[in-house]
Amino acid sequence: MNKIVGLKELRSNIGVYISEVEKGKSFVIVRKSKPVFKLTPIDDEGMWETVADFTKIKRGGVDFKDILARL
Repeated sequence: MNKIVGLKELRSNIGVYISEVEKGKSFVIVRKSKPVFKLTPIDDEGMWETVADFTKIKRGGVDFKDILARL
């Protein structure tokens, strides 16, 4: 069951809700008593894949502006 949480409450305690989502809980976020989005854990960790690891090019990564300049 999804718990209903106000947007203001979420903003004030985002760290708490992140921890709860990491534990598998879901929340419906409302603004002015209307649902605006659902906060849920990611179902499939395998759906993400690394396309480019810029930390292998330069320690700490590569500045985004440098990448755009070379495109």
